[in-house]
Amino acid sequence: MRVRQCGGKQLGFGLCGALMLVAAGAAWADDANPFIGRWHWDQAQSKLPPGEPAPADMILDFSRVDSLHVRWSVTTTDAQQRKSTETYDTPANGEFYPIDSATTAAFRLSGTALQATFKGPAGETDTMNCALSSDQRKMTCRGTLTSTDGKTATYLDVYDRD
Repeated sequence: MRVRQCGGKQLGFGLCGALMLVAAGAAWADDANPFIGRWHWDQAQSKLPPGEPAPADMILDFSRVDSLHVRWSVTTTDAQQRKSTETYDTPANGEFYPIDSATTAAFRLSGTALQATFKGPAGETDTMNCALSSDQRKMTCRGTLTSTDGKTATYLDVYDRD
C-alpha cells in the first residue's frame, strides 16, 4: 500500500515522490526553474492504487529548487476538511536521505524526466517517473509500488499549476 507516514501525517507515496520531482529543476535551469510555485493535485485525472483513500485536497508549494537543496511544503485537507501543513528541506544530490523517521528518498534525472525512489521501513519501494507538460502547467507522475512480498501496483498522479 502506498500510504505511509510523511512528516507524521499519512500521505500517499506519490505525494512524496512529487515532492522530490522539483529537484530536477536545477538540472534544467537554475535561473528559470519550471518547478517552483504552487501545484494542486488533480483528483479527477489521477488514478490511485486499489483501496487507497484520496485526500479531499492537496497543495504542493516549492520555494527552493537548486543543486544543493529542495524546499517545499505540503498542505493536505482530509475528509473532515481539517488542514495540515508540513515543510521539508532536503539535499538534492541524488543520494538517499531521510524525509521522515521511517522513509528515505532519492532521485535521478534522465533527460527531461525524473525518476524518484522512496524506501519504506519494511523495504517497500515506490518508484515514479515524472514530467512536465510542454506548457509547464501540468506535472504527471507514473509510479509503481512494490511491497515487501514483491507484489506491484501502478498509479498516476497529476498536478496542475496554481
